[in-house]
Amino acid sequence: MNNSQRKNRTRFKLKKNSSRKRLTVFKSNNHLYVQIINDKEGVTLASVSSLEKNFREKKINDRKLIAQELGKEIAKRSIENGIKQVAFDKGKYKYHGIIKILAEAARAGGLNF
Repeated sequence: MNNSQRKNRTRFKLKKNSSRKRLTVFKSNNHLYVQIINDKEGVTLASVSSLEKNFREKKINDRKLIAQELGKEIAKRSIENGIKQVAFDKGKYKYHGIIKILAEAARAGGLNF
């Protein structure tokens, strides 16, 4: 199974079964990006990435620690916007490693999914 099939299957199931906002993750070779999206309106409600100034200033070289910090930060920003219930969209990635660490940190920060 290729990555685009996994991504399409994941997103189709989330949009079909859930009316919650979508917490989506994208990782490149160097950076991580996390967004909370309202699919009904097509609007990004909160976002965090490892490119932001406060994450670059910390100079964390361990991607696992960066994922953990991003998870906590997206939880904090979404709760400030009044969003506690989200659906986790792992996209084309398997639920392990950095994706799992990020999801668990977001849960610990107060998000429910």
